[in-house]
Amino acid sequence: MSKVNVGMIGCGGIAMGKHLPSLAKIPEAQVVAFFDVAWDRANEAKNKFGTHDARVYNDVYELLRDNDVHVVHVCTPNDTHAEISIAALEAGKHVLCEKPMAKTADDARRMLETSERTGRKLSIAYQNRFRADSRWLHQACRSGDLGEIYVAKAHAVRRRAVPTWGVFLDLEKQGGGPLIDIGTHALDLALWMMDNYEPRTVLGSSYRKLAEQGSQANMWGNWDPSKFTVEDSAFAMITMKSGATVWLESSWALNTLDVDEAKVSLHGTKAGADMKKGLRINGEQHGRLFTQEIQMSGDFGGNPLPDDAAEQEARAWIDAIIHDREPVVTAKQALVVQEILEAVYESANKGQAVSFV
Repeated sequence: MSKVNVGMIGCGGIAMGKHLPSLAKIPEAQVVAFFDVAWDRANEAKNKFGTHDARVYNDVYELLRDNDVHVVHVCTPNDTHAEISIAALEAGKHVLCEKPMAKTADDARRMLETSERTGRKLSIAYQNRFRADSRWLHQACRSGDLGEIYVAKAHAVRRRAVPTWGVFLDLEKQGGGPLIDIGTHALDLALWMMDNYEPRTVLGSSYRKLAEQGSQANMWGNWDPSKFTVEDSAFAMITMKSGATVWLESSWALNTLDVDEAKVSLHGTKAGADMKKGLRINGEQHGRLFTQEIQMSGDFGGNPLPDDAAEQEARAWIDAIIHDREPVVTAKQALVVQEILEAVYESANKGQAVSFV
């Protein structure tokens, strides 16, 4: 396969702002089919990013019956991820689904089972793995530079940045708030860096303290407290079967100055690392403590370091299709992230730890 024909399912902000512009930069990919519940939105996406003969469908299943489509990108609300992805896999399409993998872990398991049974590729859009700092740190972890990573912190904290459009605040549609929206990115990064996907227990807390107040200082305008049906922050301590610990913090609204999103801090036996103020490595050498700052921007010997994470994600995905390789983000890895997120909510609701053993 030298050209990958893509069908875009869902033509809202994430498709127009991330997926479609990224695919447009890849000569081996072309978007030939579009679907959205709002036909005008799908038609706008087709006119801007589609091939000259691209089709707009009124029914998602009609798009999936289009034999000219090899791959679909699922960019719809969380509660439809599983239904659409499974139907696409059954129709013989490879699927890149937006994060989180699904609304529930059961749905995510069904997606994985269908992918394995049909032999179609399934990946989840954790684009933060493709940032330059993430790729560099992951390579350092795999090379053993940090030693055994036994404590990690996954940061997804906003001070006042509650998304007030679409269905972000709708528990029924989304399954949760900042934990499942941005906490999922940070948790994915932490597990990927550690290469550890075997949780033992999860102790979680979630809050709706600021959600009921509203905020004139919110980045995207004041929200309606009566429609804010998800948490405004959630936190968890995750213990792994290896004995390692992962601390997870997520918020859309929190009274804090310590704001970071889709970042990790790692603590290993040889060295530590964090993304708090750029990428930094810390440790002890020759009887002295050291902090090393890794330069991730600029032109190095005439070779600028690319850092368009969305484009790198799309390129890696299309390359996996063309060369029949395993995607960088596997469905098995994404399922574990989903299971942990669900356990955080369960633990918060029950007021006790949830065990995976």
